[in-house]
Amino acid sequence: MKGEKMTKSVSSSMPVACLVYSVILNLLFIPNIYAGGQWKNLSWSLKAAAEAEAVAAISCSGHGKAFLDGLVVDGNEPVCECNTCYTGPDCSQFIPDCSADADSGDPLFLEPFWMQHEASSALVVAGWHRMSYSFNDNTYISKELERLIRKLHAIVGNAVTENRFIVFGAGSAQVLNAAAYALSPENSTSPAGVVASVPYYALYREQVEYFSSEKFKFQGDAYAWKNRSEGNTATIEFVTSPNNPDGRLTKAILHGHNVKTIYDHAYYWPHFTPITAAADEDLMVFTLSKLTGHAGSRFGWAVIKDENVFNKMVRHMSVNSIGVSRDSQLRAFKLLKTALEGEGKEIFGFGYQTMKRRWERLTRALSSSNRFSLQKIKPQYCTFYNKVREFSPAYAWVKCERKEDKDCYAVLQAANITGRRGSIFSAEERYVRLSLIRSQDDFDILIKRLNKLVSKEQGRRTR
Repeated sequence: MKGEKMTKSVSSSMPVACLVYSVILNLLFIPNIYAGGQWKNLSWSLKAAAEAEAVAAISCSGHGKAFLDGLVVDGNEPVCECNTCYTGPDCSQFIPDCSADADSGDPLFLEPFWMQHEASSALVVAGWHRMSYSFNDNTYISKELERLIRKLHAIVGNAVTENRFIVFGAGSAQVLNAAAYALSPENSTSPAGVVASVPYYALYREQVEYFSSEKFKFQGDAYAWKNRSEGNTATIEFVTSPNNPDGRLTKAILHGHNVKTIYDHAYYWPHFTPITAAADEDLMVFTLSKLTGHAGSRFGWAVIKDENVFNKMVRHMSVNSIGVSRDSQLRAFKLLKTALEGEGKEIFGFGYQTMKRRWERLTRALSSSNRFSLQKIKPQYCTFYNKVREFSPAYAWVKCERKEDKDCYAVLQAANITGRRGSIFSAEERYVRLSLIRSQDDFDILIKRLNKLVSKEQGRRTR
């Protein structure tokens, strides 16, 4: 019996071993590359490419991934890192009673796209690449990456960048904080009030309260300040459009000479929303994570009209982190080059179709329910696709409709579904945000749990 198990183990690992061996042989026997109009010999990149290909070839049953920097057991190859509800050495074992993870905004829904574009998005970087603090022009910003970002916005038509300044940050989180500092009044005896309209992204409040700056203080819901008489009080309003959590296109609530606005356009891409017009606000923030799915690369940027505000944000980034990692900028540069192939139609087509299918499945799952409802947003004309289209938000903003279901998060938790409480967005506890942008495994498990929950509701009605 022991011999049989050993034979099965060896035979099951043989295909993977052969594939890895084949990859390495191919790399070793084809050590040439066509560059600059002529064939050149590969040298130092061979080993790096062989290592990357070998790890990429490790089988995790389609329910996980092995990574070059992953945990290594027994000094051998990196182990598989399994998706939620899967376990085992090759992630092939499903955990039947595990909870569906619909909490975080981890944009893994785009992972299959990058698997289809492995060659064009891959990087092999020398150990001496960009060791300096700055680029040759003594700035912390790659001019080529900036050029690609401007080209990207022009193709998508979601933001005006002509005669605007661009600053980079470690994800939109750092950019948003830098923007708040730059827009705060100088030499003021009282801090600027920071507001956002409910429901709003919790990070706005969390950052302001955590850093506890004398320059600004969080003051809650923008609507509560709309009719107040303190006309000379400096105010900074965060506007998320499309909004997180409900996906609606929003506008500023407050106006006046004392009001400054930061537009967070993290989700203003064809994956999630019709592109209705090119945004042209004074300060607009974007992030790589919701564009390409690479949240871990920590790269974001702001498009700014005012040079003085731009200089203040550059100064903040310089003091805070001496700019953005050159490695992150290189990765973003490579990813955007791939994304812009074919005028962006491939990545946006993949993203939109994926989100559209997920919303169709979610809507079907809840269509017969009187207990739960979803946000409703009217279709709008999209300039990117030149047609009227539905919204396909990153999140479902679910409301529990029964009077007794005051804590919607607890209701879903009891059904093995983990979302994010409405109170985190300063909304009622009758609301829960469900993330629809995680891996396909996560989404499939979510739908399975919702179908079971709704079927119990129907069974209750027929009794």
